Parts: sequence; structure tokens; C-alpha cells
Amino acid sequence: MKYPIGIQSFDKIIEDGYVYVDKTDLIYNLVKGGTIYFLGRPRRFGKSLLVSTLKHYFLGHKELFKGLKIDNLEKDWLEYPVFHIDFNGVDFTQEDALARKLEGYVATWEEKYGKSANFTDIGMRFACVLQQAHKRTGRRCVVLVDEYDKPLLDVLDSGAEVTVGGNRVLLEERNRNVLYGFYSTFKLADEDLQFVLLTGVTKFSQITVFSGFNQPADISMVRDYDTLCGITQEELESYFAEPIAEMAKKFKQSIPEMKRLLKQRYGGYHFSVELTDVYNPFSILNVFKKMELQDYWFSLGTPTYLLRLLSHAQGGLDEMPGRYYFYSDFIDYKATAEKPLPMIYQSGYLTIKDYNWEDETFLLDFPNDEVKAGFFVLS
Repeated sequence: MKYPIGIQSFDKIIEDGYVYVDKTDLIYNLVKGGTIYFLGRPRRFGKSLLVSTLKHYFLGHKELFKGLKIDNLEKDWLEYPVFHIDFNGVDFTQEDALARKLEGYVATWEEKYGKSANFTDIGMRFACVLQQAHKRTGRRCVVLVDEYDKPLLDVLDSGAEVTVGGNRVLLEERNRNVLYGFYSTFKLADEDLQFVLLTGVTKFSQITVFSGFNQPADISMVRDYDTLCGITQEELESYFAEPIAEMAKKFKQSIPEMKRLLKQRYGGYHFSVELTDVYNPFSILNVFKKMELQDYWFSLGTPTYLLRLLSHAQGGLDEMPGRYYFYSDFIDYKATAEKPLPMIYQSGYLTIKDYNWEDETFLLDFPNDEVKAGFFVLS
């Protein structure tokens, strides 16, 4: 069995025979059920693979989906103009890195679909490209933005400044304003859009990034899509029965006991009140690849934005787990040194463990032993 560790391209996984946990029925329901979405998940949870899968679906690459669930659902396999924006791999602490990245994308698309001499603003230019692509192909456009919030997280609470119009401003504010102008496109180009998905860690709901266009449907805690990223218990036992049996033999455990150990260490994430167990795919794929029970997700290191935020916190981190919170306590951004809970939850260090229907509060606690060990390093 080939494990796609570090591989985020759907076509490469399928063509090279890597194991692929089939989520295409959920993807089909997603694209048929709405237009503009936001999905928040912790790092290394499969967001980039989801974006890549959607990209190939909207490009009409039917052959890649042969034998998958969507193969029996989709009948048309139409090709749409797809605009894929990937903010991974860019250091946005560098001055004007965000502007250069967006300019590179838009300039490339203008070469393909045409450029208007009437606009110089990056957002308006992108809106024009979407309009031209719609007219030229006869189909509305698809926009997929991977890790939309990285330009903000890279500079969050860093204090870095840049000069704009002769004035010194925070780079965080500068990047936020650039993104606001760019995402305003989605409101201007509404009639030219077939589908939009933005993925990231946090929604930044209390600042102006999203206010420039029609609010996306936030499916981060919607029960229909709570397993869109990650590996469920059923999927674990179905797709990985062979390596589970091999590990049970290696560690001299029964198969049920081996499953329990895997769940205790790597499972336990919940993304809706349904409390459907989800495993971090990065950790579980590494487990089966290496046949070792190690802390793979935490070994990646703590995100620098979280370290900066917590460096100012006035203690109390160890009091966060095992308590009930209202939705607004851990979903609404903006996290601060006095209130880091939203970023702690959204970064995957805490997850939903129970829901009290009477007072509509959520119990937040560690997903599993791997994350628990890492959390106490933070605190």
C-alpha cells in the first residue's frame, strides 16, 4: 500500500496508485448545494487535497474519478474555467509578498483571457478576467483559494511594519487591506461565478476580509460536511485493515486493542454536534507508513502565529481544556493574548467533545494523546 504523505495533488495520488480515501460523494453534494463556501480545518488535515480534487472535478477530468463514488452521481462532467490560488509556500512576512503573489496570478490569467485597459486595481482586474473567461467559455468560473488566511497568520501579532503612502502601517493591516480589495471581486463578479471555496485555519469573522463580498456559507461545523477532511473510524477500518493487522502483530496486540490505541492517540477530532470521530490524516498515514506510534503532527512544530499570540498570554492555558463554552467563545475571531481560545481551537489543539442542547454550549478538550502532549509543551 502506498501512502500519499506530503502529496496534495489528486491526479498524482490517483495516477500513481496511492491510497485515496474517497470523499467524492460529499464533494458532489457540496458543489450541487451552493455557490460560495468557507471551510476551516487545522493544518495538515487534507484541505489542499480537497481543493485539488475540486479543481480536477471542475476541469471535467472524468477519467481520474473512475470507480469513485462520484462516478455514479455525476452525469455531465462539464469543463469550467478554474482559478486556483494557493498561498502555501510563500513567506508573507516579506514586504509586498502578497501583492506580488496576486499580481503573478492575475497577470497569468490576463494573458489567457484578456486584459482590460480600464483597470489597474488588482481586484477589479481579477473581476474583469472572470467576466472575460465567462464570456469566452460560455461557463461560469470556479475560484478555489487554498489557505486564504496565510498572508494574515504569517504576520499576526508580529508588529512588522511597512511604508504605505508615506506612512508606517502594520504589515498585518496592509495584508488585510490587500485581501479585502481582492476578495471584493466575488461580489462584483457574482453572475460570473459557478463555485467558490476558501479554505484556511480561521475565518477572521470580526475583521473586514470577508465583508467585501457575499458572505460564504461557513461549513466548518456543518454536520453534512464534518468528515469532508480527515479519516473517519469507518474509513480507517475499511481502507487500512491490512496495516492495522500488521501493527497489531508487531505490537503483540489484538486487532480491537490496536484500533483502540490508534483512536486514543490520533483520533478524537469532532467538527459538529454529531460528534463523528475523525483522525488527523497526516498522523495516521505516517503511522502506517513507518509502523511506529510517534507524535507525527506535533513534530511539525507549533505555528509561529500561535507562539507569538501565546507569548503575551497571561497564563491559564491549562484551564482551557475540559470546560463548556458558547459558540462565540471559540469560533469568533479575533483571538488576543487575553483570549487565545479561538486560535487554540481552530489550530486543532482542542476539539468538541460534547454538546449541551439545553444551554447550547460545547465541551472543548484534547482530541487525543498526541495533541495533549503537545499542548502542555505550549503551556
